[in-house]
Amino acid sequence: MSVDTREWAWGHSSSRGNARLVLLSIADRVPDEQCVAWASVTSLMKRTNASRNAVRSALTALAESGELEVLDDLDGPQRSTVYRLPRAAAWLAKVAAARHNDPDAYVDPPHRDDPVPELEKSLLRRHGIWPRAGAESDPHRQNLTGAELDPTGQNLAPPRGEIGPPTGSEPAPQNRREPKVNRRYSSSGAADLTSAADWEIDDASRSWAQQQGHLARLGEQGLRAADAKWRSHRAAWSPRTAAAWAADWRTWIARERVPTPGRPNLYALPGGTPATETGMTRAEAHTAALLAALDESTGTE
Repeated sequence: MSVDTREWAWGHSSSRGNARLVLLSIADRVPDEQCVAWASVTSLMKRTNASRNAVRSALTALAESGELEVLDDLDGPQRSTVYRLPRAAAWLAKVAAARHNDPDAYVDPPHRDDPVPELEKSLLRRHGIWPRAGAESDPHRQNLTGAELDPTGQNLAPPRGEIGPPTGSEPAPQNRREPKVNRRYSSSGAADLTSAADWEIDDASRSWAQQQGHLARLGEQGLRAADAKWRSHRAAWSPRTAAAWAADWRTWIARERVPTPGRPNLYALPGGTPATETGMTRAEAHTAALLAALDESTGTE
């Protein structure tokens, strides 16, 4: 459905410049015909490559034009701001009604008087959008140009829609609730980061190892040994997101070699010796490895 919403933005929106980029970025996240999506200012800055002030100004211009609406009583994942494109929703409803019986029927161009369908909020929950806690008693969410002010006029806090991890990232894929894996999506932004020792191999990484043939190549025991080696080498690394650890772990497993019987392991864990079973020193192990390499058949003899 985001395709139809983007088509409306490209063909019928009156927005220009940064406002058009922001509108397209939000339209790209729309999951259904209600034209509702969630986004933070930080994510819009990254998508449009614009400054914070430019994004806020664009949001204000879109709201004043009637092409964008902030749904104050709803929250997206991590309490991100929820938007609706009402003119796009009216257009999609108009097209659907006109082509209900005839898919090739002509549809009049969008008009500002086209009725906007009533929003069915219960259907938004499957996209990770829920009623905001205390929506009826809480003060109105800050406007698009800045943060809320207390009665004395003091700036209390940054916009709630910008609360997120220190890196400014958002959960993916968009508009979908996901389980809490590797301590992600908790109430604290710092909980999104974890150490290599605490990171757990997710189902996607396990499936990847099997589909790519690494499980058959290394064997279950070899895969466990490679995982332990990876954790040891990454122990001193600073905490990262689960997605970053998963990508690094896959790269490590992909280039892990199957140990050759009788040859010392030159890639032992840090601080260990390559062949403790035989009692060789590190120098002796390296010498043995060189001799084993010289003894290998090259096929040119």
